[in-house]
Amino acid sequence: MSEIKRIGVMTAGGDCPGLNAAIRAVTKTAIQKYGLEVVGIKHGYRGLFLGGDNFVKLGLEDVSGIISRGGTILYSSNKDNLFDYTYTDENGVEHHGDMSDVGVENLKKAGIDAMVIIGGDGTLTSGRDFARKGVKVIGVPKTIDNDLASTDTTFGFDTAVSAATEAIDRLRTTAESHSRTIVVEVMGRYAGFIGIAAAIAGGCDAALIPEIPYDINKVADAIKANRARGKNFALVVVAEGAKPLDGDVVVSKVVEDSPDPIRLGGIGEVVAEQLEKLAGLESRATILGHVQRGGTPTANDRILSTRYGSYAVDLLMEGKFGNMVTLKGAELSYDSLENVIGKNKAVEEDSYWVETARRIGICLGD
Repeated sequence: MSEIKRIGVMTAGGDCPGLNAAIRAVTKTAIQKYGLEVVGIKHGYRGLFLGGDNFVKLGLEDVSGIISRGGTILYSSNKDNLFDYTYTDENGVEHHGDMSDVGVENLKKAGIDAMVIIGGDGTLTSGRDFARKGVKVIGVPKTIDNDLASTDTTFGFDTAVSAATEAIDRLRTTAESHSRTIVVEVMGRYAGFIGIAAAIAGGCDAALIPEIPYDINKVADAIKANRARGKNFALVVVAEGAKPLDGDVVVSKVVEDSPDPIRLGGIGEVVAEQLEKLAGLESRATILGHVQRGGTPTANDRILSTRYGSYAVDLLMEGKFGNMVTLKGAELSYDSLENVIGKNKAVEEDSYWVETARRIGICLGD
């Protein structure tokens, strides 16, 4: 579109592998295909609010060589919702409320005609809200949890599963050497894609995921049945959001100033302790945590984030504002942010994930 001369790009929310590849693709496509100027907005929505030095011009030299880097050269923040924002001014006075107009004004001051916003559900919720205010927005889906609606896959997921699988491979040797049960806690608050994928790829005995409440006795029975067949160790993957029948998730802490204050964690230790008593094998728990978010993105994530970032610029230039890039099969498409937000995807009972796990004897605790 002729009225678009300068675009902004932002990353917000939790970091994940592939963000830099997406930034690179946005920048290279905008400059080389359309002759646009590109401005990177640092520190997510906080940078959009503060303006100034948080707005940096991106040229081809700035994105050279970053495709293999984890994290994001634009940095991130996951606590800054400008539609419900708190900040302290230079006089020490605290302000709270809808500060989104400040962000819109900063975009106008910087001459930014349209935005590519890279993020998960929380980040894209604000993207949708800015679109409602007239900002020309295209969203790019990223999250290691793979739980965004309307798209088959989000970038970051493949790398997270690979990291979890590598950890399981390493833990297998010590589990077998010491005849132990090792419980591996992975991320996944409300969606168990990482958990079930890593369990399949890692050859685990059980996978406990948020979508299928588990009976710990059935997990113990599966381990004992494997022992009766001569297997002297067990590997169990548990997503942080898994919960027992008639039970609830394990909360590690509450962060009051966060838009998502409930932090899960600790279910691995709980499951390990229970299985040691019920299955008769000494048990240990390993919490992978942010290991799954960091490091070098896999080739698949580099390719996917590059496709997403490049196509996002195409959508801007076609005037398809207010949408998110999607992948269906092998084809790129888009769906309205209005339709995407608040409809998070989960592992379904009839999915190939669950079917495959059951076929090869992975216990899901039900």
